[in-house]
Amino acid sequence: MFDIKVSKIENTTHTNDGSFLQTPFWCEFKASHGWKYLRFKIDAKLPVENGKRECDGDHLEDRSYEAGVLVRSFAKGLFSLAYVPLFPSLLYKCTAEEKIASAFEDENQEVLIDETLVTPETQSIEFANFLSEITLALKSYLPKNCICVRYDPAVEFETPFDRDAFNYGLKVISYADRLKLKKARVDIQPPDSTQIDLTADEEEILNRMKSKWRYNIRLSEKKGVHIEKVSGNDSNLSEKLDKFYELYKITSERDGIAIHPKSYYEDLLRRSAEQIAEGKDVPKVHLYLARHEEDYLGAIITLFSKTESIYLYGCSSNEKRNLMPNFLLQWTAIKDAKAYGSQYYDMYGMPPTDDENHPMHGLYLFKTGFGGKNIHRTGTWDIQLKPIYNLCVMAENLRAFWHKKVLKKIRGR
Repeated sequence: MFDIKVSKIENTTHTNDGSFLQTPFWCEFKASHGWKYLRFKIDAKLPVENGKRECDGDHLEDRSYEAGVLVRSFAKGLFSLAYVPLFPSLLYKCTAEEKIASAFEDENQEVLIDETLVTPETQSIEFANFLSEITLALKSYLPKNCICVRYDPAVEFETPFDRDAFNYGLKVISYADRLKLKKARVDIQPPDSTQIDLTADEEEILNRMKSKWRYNIRLSEKKGVHIEKVSGNDSNLSEKLDKFYELYKITSERDGIAIHPKSYYEDLLRRSAEQIAEGKDVPKVHLYLARHEEDYLGAIITLFSKTESIYLYGCSSNEKRNLMPNFLLQWTAIKDAKAYGSQYYDMYGMPPTDDENHPMHGLYLFKTGFGGKNIHRTGTWDIQLKPIYNLCVMAENLRAFWHKKVLKKIRGR
């Protein structure tokens, strides 16, 4: 359908824009922690006719993409999988929501505009087949024991309902066209998040927050909470990273989350600072710590790029929570992200809806209170390459069940 051709490349001009997960900086960082990094140029021919989506049309449009692919071995090298984060996006630009709404204005629900309406759902056939054809084109570059190519598509929706409808369509198409495209049970990247628009001025950003959030920011400042900002080339990095990791271990025990070794976060901070010092255009990584008198109450690690700023990691103490240090931490990082020039600040992960029964409902309230726009991505999808994939997925699901259900109950969570 798309006549896809793939070629391996070594360099790219996209070093500090787009999704941070696709930047060479991030991919090379992951390569130093167990992954292998490959980068590809992907050329495809998309069917179009008179500027409209038309799958069976005679007119083709040439498109070129770039994608970073991470490969990792497991089971002591017996198997491997390839992972493509935040790629691809939808192939065709969707019709504006306002235009779609105006297309059905009469009581008979007749279409009142003379053009093809394009939505994510109307291009799900193309998207599913595009994933399949990219996978086939990549296959010769991957290890022989690679069981699947795993994607986190860069496809966003305004509501979980719209996302679920699109995902259902992909499952139907995969079955009908025998594409071996399967929804992973465990998502690699958080599919649900909220993004704060940084193109507005600071006053407008504050005004979009809930009033209680603005109050908590001012309260934290008034009560003497101080925010320390640390870069990877600062002389006190090791000392401050120790404080961060102490807080992270407290948070891990309290909330039942897994954390990396301290060296992982240190490498991320140092790598960013060193490459920037060398004159490279790469994302900037910072550690922020909230301190009151001699007590460290919270910390976050952020990544700033020209496109987005990401709240990567966060932790907090069990002490002095009434001082609201996490509100001031986020506001400080948001202001710095705006000054850096990012388009939005991504809180990066939360429950999909405002459900009081969700175990992480408090996280939803905290993150959405900063006035961002909620987004809902498709989540993780696999395209199977080997029959053993099904057995490996069963083992993966059992591991996830053990860690997320059994261990949490044993520990009283």
